[in-house]
Amino acid sequence: MADGHESDKNIEIWKIKKLIKALEAARGNGTSMISLIMPPQKKVTIDFEPFRPINASLYLCDNKFHTEALNELLESDDKFGFIVMDGNGTLFGTLSGNTREVLHKFSVDLPKKHGRGGQSALRFARLRMEKRHNYVRKTAELATQFFINPSTSQPNVSGLILAGSADFKTELSQSDMFDQRLQAKILNVVDVSYGGENGFNQAIELSSEILANVKFIQEKRLIGKYFEEISQDTGKYVFGVDDTLKALEMGAVETLIVWENLDINRYQLKNSTTGEITVKHLNKEQEANESNFRDPVSSADLEVVEKMPLLEWFANEYRQFGCSLEFVTNKSQEGSQFCRGFGGIGGILRYQLDMRSFDEFSDEEVYDDSE
Repeated sequence: MADGHESDKNIEIWKIKKLIKALEAARGNGTSMISLIMPPQKKVTIDFEPFRPINASLYLCDNKFHTEALNELLESDDKFGFIVMDGNGTLFGTLSGNTREVLHKFSVDLPKKHGRGGQSALRFARLRMEKRHNYVRKTAELATQFFINPSTSQPNVSGLILAGSADFKTELSQSDMFDQRLQAKILNVVDVSYGGENGFNQAIELSSEILANVKFIQEKRLIGKYFEEISQDTGKYVFGVDDTLKALEMGAVETLIVWENLDINRYQLKNSTTGEITVKHLNKEQEANESNFRDPVSSADLEVVEKMPLLEWFANEYRQFGCSLEFVTNKSQEGSQFCRGFGGIGGILRYQLDMRSFDEFSDEEVYDDSE
């Protein structure tokens, strides 16, 4: 679904979403900084810079945090590239949320279809085609310069829109000179009435529906790939908290897929008698069952050493398992099925693994706290 850089960005976005939810639930008498007191007597001071400019300015004193601008920032977090190309020149731009940026534009002086006197029709036609070819080549080379990240050799945009009032845009999209990595990112080719910035604005309007659905489509493809592994019974899939964590520990998970609202907490529990540390993953119903906080053998109380949302633990620790982490919603049909039928957690594996062969192992991690 995403390269490493994009995956990391999505995780940072999820962390900010989580922060916004915490701020929306907070109330006070007005503040000039984010300073929260969280029980038991834990003071948290937060300072962060949004990953994209916010086109709003507020100076308020209120009894709640105003997070509307931050929420709007998260609604459309993908960056899209635009190439607006016609017979007068080309513009390269990006759109991220409601922030539009012109990266570069240049003009071109191309011969008209009919030449002036003094040169043969064949020679004029050859020169005209040569200049058109050079124009397309220059545009293709600049597209690679602006939309391919040199450090990763991958596109730095989620998708590309080609626009123009002539057939240059189509010629570019079909040209061998146009980078294949960018050809794979083309979402739409649109006709606009203008070139330059007016054409850029028109291309944005004409592509709004496609751009809004990109993340939705990416999610459908990711979960579709996961379901394909299951339907073909490849053995390269895992689902459920326990089996997914086992596969993670083995380094077998290539892509970890988690519902962004998964409501499971990770507990580190200490046996009050032996000092042993166990790790449990409990949902709300399991948290209400007191037996989960007592040793099943000795009935000794298990003291809570640490409690953390499992989602947050994944966001902090996934790299050590050598996998990518993808948060998904339940808004698509595939996403809803993943959440309802598979518990909202699973993974695509690097190699075939039969989780039934590991049933004899405990579902809990046990540590010796004798140090």
